[in-house]
Amino acid sequence: MTLSVRDLPLRTPIDGRHRQMMIDGEWRDAVSGRTFETRNPATGAVLGTVPLADSKDVDLAVAAARRAFEGPWSRLKPYERQLLLLKIADLMERHWEELALSDTTDMGMPITRTLANRNRVLGMLRFYAGMATSIHGQTIGNSLPGEIVSYTRKEPVGVVGAIIPWNAPTAASIWKIGPALATGCTIVLKPSEEAPLTPLLIADLMQEAGVPPGVVNVVTGTGAEAGAPLAAHMDVDKVVFTGSTATGQAILRASAANMKRVSLELGGKSPVIVLADADIERAVPVAAMSVFANSGQVCIAGSRLFVERVAAFAAKLRIGDGADPETEIGPLISPRQLERVTGFIADGAREGARLVTGGERMTKGALAAGNFMTPGVFSGVTDGMRIAREEIFGPIISALPFDTLDEAVRRGNDTPYGLGAGVFTKDVGKAHQLANRLRAGSVWVNTYHAIDPAVPFGGYKMSGYGREGGAEHLDEYLNTKGVWIRID
Repeated sequence: MTLSVRDLPLRTPIDGRHRQMMIDGEWRDAVSGRTFETRNPATGAVLGTVPLADSKDVDLAVAAARRAFEGPWSRLKPYERQLLLLKIADLMERHWEELALSDTTDMGMPITRTLANRNRVLGMLRFYAGMATSIHGQTIGNSLPGEIVSYTRKEPVGVVGAIIPWNAPTAASIWKIGPALATGCTIVLKPSEEAPLTPLLIADLMQEAGVPPGVVNVVTGTGAEAGAPLAAHMDVDKVVFTGSTATGQAILRASAANMKRVSLELGGKSPVIVLADADIERAVPVAAMSVFANSGQVCIAGSRLFVERVAAFAAKLRIGDGADPETEIGPLISPRQLERVTGFIADGAREGARLVTGGERMTKGALAAGNFMTPGVFSGVTDGMRIAREEIFGPIISALPFDTLDEAVRRGNDTPYGLGAGVFTKDVGKAHQLANRLRAGSVWVNTYHAIDPAVPFGGYKMSGYGREGGAEHLDEYLNTKGVWIRID
């Protein structure tokens, strides 16, 4: 099935019109009146304009979130929050094709992949709905003299500032909004300026679901003008961020002023280890798409792949506009990102690596107007090369051979990051051994990119801290209060 704009309701923000941002239950332009364009990375066409927010707009959104947190929203029962989340899930399910096409046109992911995210995103909302009624403290026996009862309460942290990247707008938005609503927090969401339209569509659906004014606010703008003021805001109680390690470090420094809670899901340079006993026919496509999926624009991309056979697989992948159901590799998000990835390729060649296939910008034919690059595979890569150590965020694999299990572990861990890792083997003992020894927040064996709402996801080392998914996710949005009552 091929989707087109005329098949979808008028709400879909891909028709060139101006969209406002959501603050305190109202659609608003920026206080300054400034706007910016967002473009389809496959065609270069203008999808629409949105407000270019700054600190004044952030102040308004945070104030609205604070009023909502301290108002009727704080008195909603867990069951009422649960019903609201389930209603949001039902609405998003009815509009799923619309959301999927919005993601595809806004940031380029192939429509087959955005449509396939349905169960994950809806599953998150329904998981958080279930968890909303499961939040509880503990009654704890203490050793103090006399009759003193001690127990804990789990309380919402307050106003949450959420800053998300452009590589999965729908999933990233719900990964932040869902736990905030489940725990009774309020939220100000700042989407990437590269892909702001789907989060605004989600805000529209939340209004339709009956989310009270000020509970969910969406502020559009750049990281410097809107994201930084949100991260540093003195009335924000927690910041949750997904993006680059450098920006995460800046957010962490900004949080010191009021000691706000911070959770960070940052960059990765994930090893994918294919052992000699692996089912190669199965391993090659899965391992290759661990990088090439979403044109490599995935923080868990397995871009340090220890096998070269993927070159032939890469050369056969179909590149095109994400709106075409036959497309396997879509565009990079922007000309700037395309230039950045091209710089990595040049550095790899300059440092002595050999580009076996791909790594070329597509400058002819129907795709010339977009930000397209053929998936590339480097051989002759050494551990010290830039392409082996830094996050490229593009469809480029570095293939590094190894001789022993110990060598694979040592080199796999020889990175400042620790977000994900992959292992392919038929030996269950080696699978467990590698899963235990690799220093990463997620280790996938004979698969990759498996993410479920009930399973925690997050990083080690420079890949950040805090978890998204599982019961641990809601703990990130809750404070624990100890209560003591003397009864004698």
